[in-house]
Amino acid sequence: MIALAIGALALAIWLALVLGHGRFWTTSARDAAAIVPPAHWPDVVAIVPARNEAEVIERAIASLAAQDYPGHFRIVLVDDGSSDDTAALARGAGGERLAIVRAAPLAAGWTGKLAAVAQGVASAGAPAYLWLTDADIAHAPDTLRSLVARAEAGGLALVSLMARLRCVSLAERALVPAFVFFFQLLYPFARVNRPGNTAAAAGGCMLVRREALDHAGGIAAIRHALIDDCAMGALLKREGPIWLGLTDRSISIRRYDGWGSIVDMIARSAYAQLRYNPLLLLGTLAGMALVYLAPPSLALFAHGAARWLGLAAWAMMALAFQPMLRFYHRSPLWGVALPLIAAFYAGCTFLSAWRHWRGRGGMWKGRAQAIAR
Repeated sequence: MIALAIGALALAIWLALVLGHGRFWTTSARDAAAIVPPAHWPDVVAIVPARNEAEVIERAIASLAAQDYPGHFRIVLVDDGSSDDTAALARGAGGERLAIVRAAPLAAGWTGKLAAVAQGVASAGAPAYLWLTDADIAHAPDTLRSLVARAEAGGLALVSLMARLRCVSLAERALVPAFVFFFQLLYPFARVNRPGNTAAAAGGCMLVRREALDHAGGIAAIRHALIDDCAMGALLKREGPIWLGLTDRSISIRRYDGWGSIVDMIARSAYAQLRYNPLLLLGTLAGMALVYLAPPSLALFAHGAARWLGLAAWAMMALAFQPMLRFYHRSPLWGVALPLIAAFYAGCTFLSAWRHWRGRGGMWKGRAQAIAR
């Protein structure tokens, strides 16, 4: 009876998610629409925070310098205490459009990235838009035109693109599509893009209306946020409509060749997503066990109706994963492995909490940044 009840509950949850959770599993929210030029191309300044990014910064800045944007466009790189050749490589790639700002020492109560972004915003002057982008993102030449055209047409406070993540190594092929799948499960793009309480953004590419940001209190309003992109989405959705979608225009060029590097990427912010709450951690781990691990366990080891319920739930999660696998050009068989992938993410979530308890939460470039609130 217990196995039967677990199987029925797991299947009911997957039915509710697939049929009633904002169609989170689809990949329909994309920036594929044709670019319709606005009557006037407003001024834009790109802000790029960078700390020891010599491996990727040259390509990222070169892609910004190559934007075919018809309006006035500048780039501000904020060098956040780099000890490598980040600034020199950026200077060589950026040309006349680039200005480099050396970040001040990190102030208490700020995460490093947001402190750098705030200093970049302060030096940007008064453009109509700020393009907040990361040092490991390369953009197609028409990316800025697409962002601005969408923002102007919709009167949007924020336009954000989920950059296509690198998916080359075995670890990346196994884990990257699921990262975006789980992100969409937490923040269904269809709900983000319409009125309501669901708000999110993707930090690699965010076009922000300067007036909306200033009215919301500026970067200082989210200065402590470890998951800064979703905090920005929530902040700006109070100022006006926002839009988030998948893209092929912006790509991540950071390499995650080993499993450990992806572990660190997930563990850096997973416990922050749970608001550093041990009860939420326990509930999340229990929920993931029910939703992802129970179905294959029942399918393989139970009997009778419980086995069929497990098989049905397992099939539903595998099918829900297919659009994202197609987007990343991965084999549909990875859908069958989603329970194992989810178990990996659950382990990283617990590790995130463990590191936080040991005073090493939110570790990035030698900084432990997590702040319990």
